[in-house]
Amino acid sequence: MTLYLVLGILAVLILWFVGMYNRFVTLVNRVKEAWADMEVQLKRRYDLIPNLIGTVKGYAVHETKAFESVSKARAEAMGAGGLEDKGKAENMLTGALKSIFAIAEAYPELKANQNFLALQAELSDTENKIQASRRFYNTNVRDLNISIESFPGNIIAGIFNFSKQEFFQLEDEAAKEPVKVSF
Repeated sequence: MTLYLVLGILAVLILWFVGMYNRFVTLVNRVKEAWADMEVQLKRRYDLIPNLIGTVKGYAVHETKAFESVSKARAEAMGAGGLEDKGKAENMLTGALKSIFAIAEAYPELKANQNFLALQAELSDTENKIQASRRFYNTNVRDLNISIESFPGNIIAGIFNFSKQEFFQLEDEAAKEPVKVSF
């Protein structure tokens, strides 16, 4: 009788242990999936920028400094490695894009251009998708980090070296505002 009780308790502990491990694997994979979704949206943004610059350049030829800053910020954002670097680069890119839209304000014929309007709508949609992806990623990171920090999950996380992940955050208040793309 005692043997069955010990075996039952041991079986429950093993099942609990396996369940906790599988939960961590699931949470880690959700974080990876969320980051991949965000990268898709960021790439979409990067792909729209040269088209936007080309369209605006046709009307505002003398604004080369602004075009160069956007191109430079885009290149840095695409090449950023870590999460913190990626956040800083995205902040720079957002600021640079705001300058392009400020330039467009001075050119009424540009604001009426169908290509510009289509790019404006695409970029606005992409910015909304980036925000949604950022929230989805940060929610999954939060869930993983809570599980890693909470008892008894912290024991399983420590045994199998599951580590906390960083949130994808914007650094400055100006960058927290979406890019204004409406006129």
